[in-house]
Amino acid sequence: ELWGTCYDIENTQYLYLQQQNLSGPIPPEIGQLINLRALSLWGNNLSGEIPPEIGNLTNLELLWLQANNLTGSIPYEIGSLTNVNEIYLNDNNLSGNIPEEFGNLINLGELNLSFNNLSGQIPYEIGNLFNLRRLLLERNSLTNEVPSSICNLINLTELDLSNNYLVGLIPSEIGQLENLIFFDIMHNQ
Repeated sequence: ELWGTCYDIENTQYLYLQQQNLSGPIPPEIGQLINLRALSLWGNNLSGEIPPEIGNLTNLELLWLQANNLTGSIPYEIGSLTNVNEIYLNDNNLSGNIPEEFGNLINLGELNLSFNNLSGQIPYEIGNLFNLRRLLLERNSLTNEVPSSICNLINLTELDLSNNYLVGLIPSEIGQLENLIFFDIMHNQ
């Protein structure tokens, strides 16, 4: 049972509950829906931390949790979602580091972590995501240099690192990303 509705553990593949005025934490029982392929909870009033049990959803292709009031760190267990194509965690109050385990998400095409309170450096492992087309990290508190591994992302069309605390030189190889249409690194301190 999730939010007053019972779901079949074996047969539930899609959970689209966006803009339903859901509140409170995401129940850890969500991790029992092991055949889930899409989880869309965006635009609610969900609060608390993302439960680590979300890492049990190894068939997940879409994870949309944006525009809520989620707090705490991004669980490293998300790195187990090796089939995921889109992760949208933007417009929350998430803090802590971007887990280096994101480097395991080899099928990831879109990653949006913008408008949070994330800190620390952009993990070098992000350069493993060869299928990544969109990487949106703007309006966080990310520090240190832009890792040179970002230049491995040959399919990248959109890269937004603006409004952080990044320092140092921009890796010149970014200019060799032939598919890159949009790149913003303005307003770093």
